[in-house]
Amino acid sequence: MPTSERLQMHRAVRDWLKWQLRQEEQTIHALERREAEEQRRREVARRESRWVLQAARAAEGHPILHRGGCALGARGGTGELLERDDVVVMAERHPDLEMCTVCAPWGSLGLTRPGPRASTAESDL
Repeated sequence: MPTSERLQMHRAVRDWLKWQLRQEEQTIHALERREAEEQRRREVARRESRWVLQAARAAEGHPILHRGGCALGARGGTGELLERDDVVVMAERHPDLEMCTVCAPWGSLGLTRPGPRASTAESDL
């Protein structure tokens, strides 16, 4: 086989390998994006199945319990995700524990909805 034909054949193989490499890189990038999205969804599901405690905002205030995915709890929460058993024990031991009215954590805990809290001014009367 003449050298020019061999050179042409090897260039064709090289071009095909470059194309194949681009295809593999695209596949890898797509799978990496998919894996990242699956990880994000697992983290969201994990947060949603847990609870977070927000510290009292005032000296005479009470801590507030939120679902793990509650935006209000994320702003002032401890960041530590609590398991159901820990939260149930905490709610039993601390009757002054408030629960967020936005994310309604009592439902996911199997607790009854807490009644309205009396304001501090009303309780002093």
